[in-house]
Amino acid sequence: MKKFKECVELIGGVETSAGLSYDVSTRWNSTYLMLQSALKYRRVFASISFHDDNYKVCPSEEDWKRGDKICTFLLPFYETTNLISGTSYPTSNLYFLQIWKIQCVLMASIKDEDALIRDMAARMMIKFEKYWSDYSVVLALGAVLDPRIKLTSLEYMYEKVDPLTSALKTEEIKEKLYALFEMYRRLHTLSPTISQTPSFNTRGESSSHAFTKSLFNDLKVHKQQIATETGKSQLDIYLEEASVDLSYQNFDDLNVLQWWKENWNRFKELSLMARDLLGIPITTVASESAFSIGSIILNKYRSRLLSKNVESLICTRNWLHGFNSFAVVGDDEDNDDGSLAKSITIGASCVHDVDED
Repeated sequence: MKKFKECVELIGGVETSAGLSYDVSTRWNSTYLMLQSALKYRRVFASISFHDDNYKVCPSEEDWKRGDKICTFLLPFYETTNLISGTSYPTSNLYFLQIWKIQCVLMASIKDEDALIRDMAARMMIKFEKYWSDYSVVLALGAVLDPRIKLTSLEYMYEKVDPLTSALKTEEIKEKLYALFEMYRRLHTLSPTISQTPSFNTRGESSSHAFTKSLFNDLKVHKQQIATETGKSQLDIYLEEASVDLSYQNFDDLNVLQWWKENWNRFKELSLMARDLLGIPITTVASESAFSIGSIILNKYRSRLLSKNVESLICTRNWLHGFNSFAVVGDDEDNDDGSLAKSITIGASCVHDVDED
């Protein structure tokens, strides 16, 4: 590493804010991070053999090109993993876009000129189709309720994946969207208390700005009343309106829930439906924590357990966690590692037919 740093200084012009990353088999994103950091030091790796006689496995030009391709290939997986396993969960409209993007990357990689990438993408596509051959309807509805997407963009995404079934899938989503909206409309009619106007946080706004904003809100409500008189529902009006323009200042970082809150006066029942759909998390499991617990149980002394026994150990530890009645009396050390060891020990005693090494 010392010689590597010396080589970086000799070459110069290398971005060194982020160091090299290792490829860790138990971390989902480690391969992408390793390649991303290594590509930044490509010129250093190419010349380090002149400064270090022990460095004899320098990647070839073909290896670097393949590494660059795989890094680009893994980027959407990196973003999706961060999205799903993060502690703060975004609105559900983003999940549909992420899954669609992954499928597009896999479809393009199957036709790649590199045989290694083609084979890798083909095997990944088999696993992808096992779970995502049909997109989740709930995730698709969440995408439609994104004012940047709506039905027109959804149909384009379906068409890019499979042109033969795009129209059928879009029509199916539209039917279910209208059926769900009808349920919310009836619920709103039966529950008049829902129609109370929610309070908006206007802190920091000048009185003149707030007054101007209220005037435009009145105009929006008036336009909606005119549309309603023609027999159009809130959903019809929303879908017929143009999507949020690309030139919008916060297009990429649009807070969709905030948008629906600001347009509540125009889309009362529809905004309630959007709030419920967009708030659905794609997972309620802390994925990283689950795998961390698994790595503790699957150590070098317990590497030959049957899968059902591993599942039993993890579940038993989860059941015991947080229940003081299961604490082992007589242990002077009361720390996290000790309680975890106790839980695993108790869990192991509950498991039968454990494989013997």
